[in-house]
Amino acid sequence: MTEVTQIRTAAETGLGALFDRLKGGLPGDVAVREAALAGFRERGLPHRRVEEFKYFDLRALMREAAPPAPKPGATEVAKAFGFAKVFAEIEASRLTFVNGHLATDLAEGPSFPQGIEVVPLADALAEGHPALASLGRVEVARGNPILDLNTAFMNDGAVIRVPAGTVVEQPIALRFVSCSDRPFSTASRVLVLVEAGASVTLIESHEGSGIAAQTNTVVELVVGDGAKVDHVRFNGEGGETLSLSTFVATLGRNVTLATHNAVIGAAAARHQVFLVFKGEGSTAQIDGIGLLRGRQHGDATLVVDHAVPHCTSREAFKTILDGQSTGVFQGKIIVRPHAQKTDGGMKSDALLLSEGCTMNNKPELEIFADDVVCGHGATCGALDEDLLFYLRSRGLPQPEAESLLLQAFVGPPIEAVAHEGVREALVTAVESWLAGRR
Repeated sequence: MTEVTQIRTAAETGLGALFDRLKGGLPGDVAVREAALAGFRERGLPHRRVEEFKYFDLRALMREAAPPAPKPGATEVAKAFGFAKVFAEIEASRLTFVNGHLATDLAEGPSFPQGIEVVPLADALAEGHPALASLGRVEVARGNPILDLNTAFMNDGAVIRVPAGTVVEQPIALRFVSCSDRPFSTASRVLVLVEAGASVTLIESHEGSGIAAQTNTVVELVVGDGAKVDHVRFNGEGGETLSLSTFVATLGRNVTLATHNAVIGAAAARHQVFLVFKGEGSTAQIDGIGLLRGRQHGDATLVVDHAVPHCTSREAFKTILDGQSTGVFQGKIIVRPHAQKTDGGMKSDALLLSEGCTMNNKPELEIFADDVVCGHGATCGALDEDLLFYLRSRGLPQPEAESLLLQAFVGPPIEAVAHEGVREALVTAVESWLAGRR
């Protein structure tokens, strides 16, 4: 029998060589990293023949393996802070990551409330912090190549613990800033433990210059019984960035979670959500907006795992595409056997503003229980000509009329953001993007 040898791309060869060179100096258990990279060593980067990556060919998008970013100096850190603007006016307890490294010496904003534990990930890995037992425990995320690459290369980030019953008044802000004069890669990981009965708002921003960076960021959230979490993520990265991000959440009993994602930046961006209900009576709202133009490629992929009865999930995504941009929505709701009384629904809506743009929708339901209410839907279309005519007949110029309709289109996911300051910051970002069309 003839043995088939898979031809490796420059990026695949480079990633394997980088790991072999760096693994001895990375903190934590090398065996965990090796196990995470095993699938990559066997299969390489995912491509369009891999179903989950049919519309986001990572092998084609990642031509070369960029070297990991070194720890930035004071000059780079100071420069990076000039890019971090979207949530700058919001009073928050901040952690700033510059080129994937925690810049603890220049943290801004109020100190963290008493009782909240914040540990740099590098220290937690080196010391074997007990919280790391919660890392990578979501079954539906196992084997995901982007998550596995992050696990193999993760070198900095943070572990945050919100004690039981704590109501955190001001948001906790995770600010990821890319700033360099040469291509680089990052592998940041943040683990957030929200214990029973606690309440917190978590805001996450990704911004930076136009250098061809390859960013891979994972935020893992473990939520205890009766807790409430609002999570907002904004991607305004540079126009040459390949942005890979993953949000993983495990929910206990009677949890309320809302997570909102807004994508405006990056050349190609994939945001993954893996969420599992572990306790009954919990509710999750997953929203997203994408504003894409030029040749941008924006991918929103999510898997919601209803593993227990009496839980509710809602997913609503809005995408506006212009130029020759490409949008992707892949959503899957899984209802396990015995997860009766599940209520799940998802919807993807897209507006195509030019003939050159493309939207790919792939909603899925996997239902193994019989007493459930689940549904999905997707729409694609152009702006309503009758509504445009009505607005223009009232004296509005064409660009302003279009902007009003586009703001109304993406309005519902933004209005669902509970924190007023965060909501206003997102409105400002949308208005800025729309102004660029005029």
